[in-house]
Amino acid sequence: VNEMGITSPLFLDENTSSGNFVGFGSGYDPLPEPDNDGIDVEAFALFIRSTKAPSRGAITDDVRLGQKQFDAIGCAVCHVSPIVTAAPGTLINAGALTVPYALGNKILRPFSDFLLHDIGTGDGIPIQPTPEFAETANKMRTAPLWGLRTRNRLMHDGLSFTKNDAIQRHAGQAAAVRDAFNALDDTGKAQLMSFLESL
Repeated sequence: VNEMGITSPLFLDENTSSGNFVGFGSGYDPLPEPDNDGIDVEAFALFIRSTKAPSRGAITDDVRLGQKQFDAIGCAVCHVSPIVTAAPGTLINAGALTVPYALGNKILRPFSDFLLHDIGTGDGIPIQPTPEFAETANKMRTAPLWGLRTRNRLMHDGLSFTKNDAIQRHAGQAAAVRDAFNALDDTGKAQLMSFLESL
C-alpha cells in the first residue's frame, strides 16, 4: 500500500511523487507517519493472498492444439509462460535485496511478460509526467491471461466483451499477431479460443 501513499510500520517513509517530497509537513499529508498501526496492512495482505488466480480448466486435445496455435502465431512473445524466478541467493535491485529460498526457482504461468508494449490501445498517460517517461504514454503493461475464463470485460480499459474483440483490438506492436490470428482457418481459431477458455 506504500505505492498508494499509505505508510505503515513496515514502510515509514512516504513514497515520492516524481521526486517531490509529499510526506507529513509538505501540505499533501496531514498525518504524521505511520498513517496507520499496520492492522489495515495485515488485512490487505490477507485479502491479496486469497485472490490467487483460479486453477486451469480441463486440458483437452483442442486446448493443447490451441496452445500450439497461440505459440505459433506469436501471442506467446508477450503473453509468456512459464516464467521462472531467479535462484535463491541471487542479488537483485542493485544488490539491495536477495531472493529468499521460498521465492527462488518458482515456476509461474501468468501468460504475461509484464513489460510495456504499444498495441494501439494506450491511454496517452505516461508512467510519470517527466520527459524521460514520455515514450510510455501509449504503452500498456501486458495483462496476465491466467484466470481469463472468469472475466467478462477484457483489455486494460474493460471495453472488450469477447476474446475475439480483444484480439481484434491488438494493433501497433501486436498487429502482425492479430493478422496471423485472422489468417487461421475456423478450426485453428476455435482451438485457440479453447486454449484461452482453459486459462
